[in-house]
Amino acid sequence: MVVNRREFLSTLGAGAVAATARAGTAASMKFGYAAITWGANVTQAIEDIGSLGFRSIQLRSEAFAQFGAKPAALRELLDKHRLKMSVLSSGNLSIDPAKEQEEIANHVSHAKFVKAIGGEYLQVIDERPKGRAIVSEDYRRLGKLLSKLGQRTADEGVPLVYHHHMNSLGEKPDEVAAVIEAADRHHVRMLFDVAHYQQAGGDPVKAIRKYRDWIQVLHLKDVRPVEGGSGYQFVELGRGGVDLPGVFAALNDISFDGWAIVELDRVPDPNRTPKEAAELNKKYLIERAHQRI
Repeated sequence: MVVNRREFLSTLGAGAVAATARAGTAASMKFGYAAITWGANVTQAIEDIGSLGFRSIQLRSEAFAQFGAKPAALRELLDKHRLKMSVLSSGNLSIDPAKEQEEIANHVSHAKFVKAIGGEYLQVIDERPKGRAIVSEDYRRLGKLLSKLGQRTADEGVPLVYHHHMNSLGEKPDEVAAVIEAADRHHVRMLFDVAHYQQAGGDPVKAIRKYRDWIQVLHLKDVRPVEGGSGYQFVELGRGGVDLPGVFAALNDISFDGWAIVELDRVPDPNRTPKEAAELNKKYLIERAHQRI
């Protein structure tokens, strides 16, 4: 049984209370889980995530491919498992002018799908131009394009959130800042990812406070270097290098009350199922971060 914050704190000693205070608790924050770990097995993801007690799910293009022509069926499935689709990952957005009309139309069709199944937000990631040097105008172009797309999705009743991401134009902290500076906050907000921001060289704790007026959705995620090799690996919460207690403290400081979506791209342990990995993430939230999902 998960106790509320008052009951929990009343059972703790002074040392544990201090640890909880350092972690911080955003009492009105809502927790969801991303279906990416399950790949194309959308139905299984919904069943597993619902059974773990999360309040929402973030779905991807596989959901649109499977249910785009029958959104009512997906809405019924979500309702059955007491889930809301908080976010749909709508794919990439290119700054290539030749692709603009086609891509906007594609993302708007996804926004209509989100609306039809009672979802909340549409997420886009940008594409870093290949084969040439990046110039300052690229960031301005992306910020304006995001704002334009956000106007169109808002017309469908679905706000747009921009997910800064590794290997994208908005990757490093200064690049994220340049994109955000060029965007209109009335039409686009941030999906802030603590692990992507850290892997790109930033401090997610400071960034949460910096972008407090921009962050609409959060990705709770952890990352660590690949053992004995180069690169990085996304892992279950508490198994990487992200300062998650600091993240929760910052969220508490800014009174974040939006969706915090736990995301794990793939299960790092081949002997563990996506649901088992999700159980570990849930355990971290409850036992170590003292959150109530």
